[in-house]
Amino acid sequence: MKINYEAAGMPFGAKMIQCKDCELCETDAGGKRMFKCDPFSNIKEPECIAKWQLIRLDMLVASYQGMLRWYGKLAPIQDKLFRYMEREINDLDETERWKLTDPEEKDDEDETEEQGL
Repeated sequence: MKINYEAAGMPFGAKMIQCKDCELCETDAGGKRMFKCDPFSNIKEPECIAKWQLIRLDMLVASYQGMLRWYGKLAPIQDKLFRYMEREINDLDETERWKLTDPEEKDDEDETEEQGL
């Protein structure tokens, strides 16, 4: 991607400040960069906003991937829970079935069994 420095208000041939050279960027002992720039108050150059957006997008993707890892760990437990609940509901349905059958249906079943014998 070619940057149009003149459109950004910079003289031709001027180079953009690199984050490592900016006073709003700090590097800790582990090499992790911490950015103190705020796109609403103290951005140095127009390209800084694009960089800031990329950093935020990267953070969003990382958190989404972490969420997917958790879902992957929870999936087997969730499947077991669903099977257990389904088994319990089916057991309850079987125990409650006698309440739902009509006595007339039982008499009809008894009569058909007697006629078949």
